Amino acid sequence: MPSMLLRGGLCLLWLSLMAHPAWSQEKAVTTLLKIITVKDEIVIGLNTAELDHLGGRDAGVVARALVSKGEMTAWQYAVRRGPQGDLQQAPLQKVGLLAHSSLRVEPYTTPYPIVAHD
Repeated sequence: MPSMLLRGGLCLLWLSLMAHPAWSQEKAVTTLLKIITVKDEIVIGLNTAELDHLGGRDAGVVARALVSKGEMTAWQYAVRRGPQGDLQQAPLQKVGLLAHSSLRVEPYTTPYPIVAHD
């Protein structure tokens, strides 16, 4: 009986800690998008804050931002080996994107873990 009370108390303590604002802040997630032109294609990554700054969290927001601003900067992502030799999708370099009439922006999925950029 005392061990059940102890477990219940620990459970309540854990739940109260998780509800605390410092612990429950939304984690920044990197969204990958494929930028496709008539010449080539690259994968870029934008985090939650960057997408929110553009006005949303989908590929259409990036396309509209490019059309309205004419250009934007983003991190290009590529597959690399991590410290343990596992494959991961990671930032490669910052690139400038220019609006073009034949440019297309699509969501991009990867089977690899995504490394967040700064």
